[in-house]
Amino acid sequence: MTAPRLPRDVLHDADDRAAELPVCDHYCGVEVRMRKALALQAELGPVFDVTLDCEDGAPVGGEAEHAAMAAELAASADNRYGRVGARVHPVDHPSFADDVATLVGRAGERLAYLMVPKPAGLADVERAVAEIDHRCRAAGLGRALPVHVLVETHGALREVGAIAAHPRIESISFGLMDFVSAHRGAIPQSAMGVEGQFQHPLVVRAKLEIAAACHAQGKVPSHCVVTEFKRAAALQEAATRACREFGYTRMWSIHPAQIRPIVDAFTPSAAEVDQAIEILQAAQAAHWAPIRHDDTLHDRASYRYFWQVLERAHRTSYTGGAQLPQEIVQAWFA
Repeated sequence: MTAPRLPRDVLHDADDRAAELPVCDHYCGVEVRMRKALALQAELGPVFDVTLDCEDGAPVGGEAEHAAMAAELAASADNRYGRVGARVHPVDHPSFADDVATLVGRAGERLAYLMVPKPAGLADVERAVAEIDHRCRAAGLGRALPVHVLVETHGALREVGAIAAHPRIESISFGLMDFVSAHRGAIPQSAMGVEGQFQHPLVVRAKLEIAAACHAQGKVPSHCVVTEFKRAAALQEAATRACREFGYTRMWSIHPAQIRPIVDAFTPSAAEVDQAIEILQAAQAAHWAPIRHDDTLHDRASYRYFWQVLERAHRTSYTGGAQLPQEIVQAWFA
């Protein structure tokens, strides 16, 4: 027999690998908060992304200067891990093309992604991608810059399957506030709250359709923001429900106090990690043939699940937080 092969080499084909991103996406639109977010990322490690907001964060009339400032930060040494992205204006906004030109032209090699908000449907996504790719070619980038999309309109939700299937899309986020507002009062304000957004049927439907479309195409579904940032228990519960019940593998943060609770909620429990390690070590020893563990039979279908548990544990291991055993990191992730 040959030496046991690594889980990642055995359990997924090259065309079966889904996109993997940090579980928290932290948004900030003011320079001082951007710098604080980058400092916190340097402290905790790349367990969350920093998205520099050039849409809602930009003052009216100062869009160009704001985009230039964001590009400078993204290109700086403060972007220690290369996990900094930026949100641009919607594709039909006068500042969209200028945002893209500035960010890609000045920081394209250091940007992790660009987030495109408020597409009306697939056609808007295609227009945005075409402009981004044009600017990447003009800047001489040697890679395709990942594109994220914020689904918050009826048209985008209707075509979410086609948007997720677009080869340039890496992640789709749900825009709760604008989605509720688009219903012109038919959905009550309570559906924008931390409890109501998991109860109202139209909001629940939207969340599930986005998650299902992403998983079908190997893309990352990113859950919407929770605005009650001072209620830590409520945020933790919302993040847990997003992960455990709604199938989201990433979630927005809008305040530094939300980052650790979100990462913790998306972190597998110690018991889940221990079980996954035991089963995968036994499977590797059996050269990935079926095994019996605690009177339960396992084969490659369940091995894939347990490997995904460990991958998520690895992505959520921040400084001072839960960590995978070092021997597992060295054996399977080094």
